[in-house]
Amino acid sequence: MSNKVALVTGSSRGLGKALAIELAENGYDIVVNYARSKSAAEETVKEIEALGRKALMIRANVGDVKKLRLMFEEIKTEFGRLDVFVSNAASGVLRPIMELEESHWDWTMNINAKAMLFGAQEAAKLMDKGGKIVGVSSLGSIRYLENYTTVGVSKAAIESLTRYLAVELAPQGISVNTVSGGALDTEALKHFPNREELLEDARINTPAGRMVEIKDMVKAAMFLISEDSNMIRGQTIIVDGGRSILM
Repeated sequence: MSNKVALVTGSSRGLGKALAIELAENGYDIVVNYARSKSAAEETVKEIEALGRKALMIRANVGDVKKLRLMFEEIKTEFGRLDVFVSNAASGVLRPIMELEESHWDWTMNINAKAMLFGAQEAAKLMDKGGKIVGVSSLGSIRYLENYTTVGVSKAAIESLTRYLAVELAPQGISVNTVSGGALDTEALKHFPNREELLEDARINTPAGRMVEIKDMVKAAMFLISEDSNMIRGQTIIVDGGRSILM
């Protein structure tokens, strides 16, 4: 995998950081994207460089298409190519439906769904010899979660986009899939008003006998990035220890 390049959006912490580090360990140079946490992004860069790989740190709000495209221009200038694009960055307003405002909807859909569409467009232009695109979803795309409307709908859009992108980018040798996870005890979950309830549900009701961990999502994503998954296209792979089966 020498000289291959991967972009993981939102890779300063959590799942995004874990994926970036794993890709670096597998020989990829990494584009570390962040929006706010510069110090955390710098730490990710240090860990990647300690593995002997190159890291390019770019601040960009991926929900802003102009800034998104500028990021890809910088990637083209620095590397001239892209082999893997993981659309991981996510945000959302957690409120009951009747309290949602237009700005809440736009913010969430832009960062979660629009960023994957226009990011995939730009990534495909740099994938001259094929590549892999991976989205990140959650069970809120297929089941009701309290206060999760904007995020759940945006994740459902990601899963639908995955199917359309998989078909239209296939002639370029680009595979597109999404990995969807159960409740992960990450920094992002701290913003959920019902965090403890979600975690307790996952601990008690997951058939596999334990909660999903970041490493489980990383392994699934790495499989989708690997050559072993070349005939898997347009799929959403659910990593939840069987929790959604019981819904």
